[in-house]
Amino acid sequence: KERAPEPPQSIPSSLSASRAMAVKGLKKKGVVKGKKQQLKFTIDCQQPADDNIIEPKDLEKFLNSRIKVEGKTGNLGERVTITREKSKIHVSAEAPFSKRYLKYLSKKYLKMQQLRDFLRVVAPNKTSYELRYFNINEDNEEE
Repeated sequence: KERAPEPPQSIPSSLSASRAMAVKGLKKKGVVKGKKQQLKFTIDCQQPADDNIIEPKDLEKFLNSRIKVEGKTGNLGERVTITREKSKIHVSAEAPFSKRYLKYLSKKYLKMQQLRDFLRVVAPNKTSYELRYFNINEDNEEE
């Protein structure tokens, strides 16, 4: 029957006990590993696409070329998939992927097309963005 060596007298016994507990906690965290979370986002281009202002296929192509995975563009692989149904673009990605990044890229696309003054990117719900016109009529009613 072997006994664990006693801690040196200079360290109080309360500190050595807490150190041992911390190691136990670390072990448990390392064991728990689940399936990678799949995130799904939507960009709705309905309004501007109906007016033939933007082409959803161009935005899809732009996203394909610009989305970075692990700091590299053109590195989508299995982690990010981009699909399009009529005027909606669906992006599904593995866990470390930000919805805000899609907004940033959408705004970048609008700026490139010189549409940033007329369109804005709005989040109607938690998993989607929508391209909407600025409400210019409200200013006329006030005057």
